[in-house]
Amino acid sequence: MSVSSPNTPFLGSDRSTNERAAIFLVVVDNSPEMRVALRWASLRARRTGGKVGLVRVIRKADFQHWAAIGNLMQFEAREEAEQLLQEHAADVFHLYGGMPILYLREGETKSEVVNLIQEDKDIRLLVLAASTSRRGPGPLITHLTKKVISRIRIPVTIVPGGLTDSQIDDLV
Repeated sequence: MSVSSPNTPFLGSDRSTNERAAIFLVVVDNSPEMRVALRWASLRARRTGGKVGLVRVIRKADFQHWAAIGNLMQFEAREEAEQLLQEHAADVFHLYGGMPILYLREGETKSEVVNLIQEDKDIRLLVLAASTSRRGPGPLITHLTKKVISRIRIPVTIVPGGLTDSQIDDLV
C-alpha cells in the first residue's frame, strides 16, 4: 500500500464533498484499552450513520548523522503502522460493516491528533478508552483534558477501558 503524504488519509478518502458523515476518530496504539474505544466507536458510528476513522502516529526519524539508517527505520515504522491500521480496519469492518478512514501521521502523538482534528472538519468526535492501570487514564487523555480540551472543536468521549464487549453493546 502506498501513502502519498505522511499527513493525509490513505484509505477511504474518496468521500464526495456532499457526503458529510460524522467521523468517530480512534487513536490506534498498542494499549489493551484501545480495542474498547474501537468497538465503541464502530458500533456507535454504525448506529448513527457515521464513519470510523483510525489514526496511527509514528515518530519522525531523528538520525541526521546516519541518514540511511534513519530512512530505513522510518520505512520500517511506516510499514508496521500500515499493517497495524489494516489489522484494526478488519475489526472495524466486522463491527461497522464498512471500511474506516485510515490516517497515518508522523510526529508526536499528542500534537498530531489535535492537528488532524483541526484539519479534517468531518471528524466530529474523538473516542478514547481510559487505561485501567493505577498510573491514570493514559498520557493522551491526561494531555487532552488538562491542556487542550478548551482549544479543540469537537467533543471527546472517554470510554472506561475495562468494559466488556457485552457492556459496550448494551451502552451503544
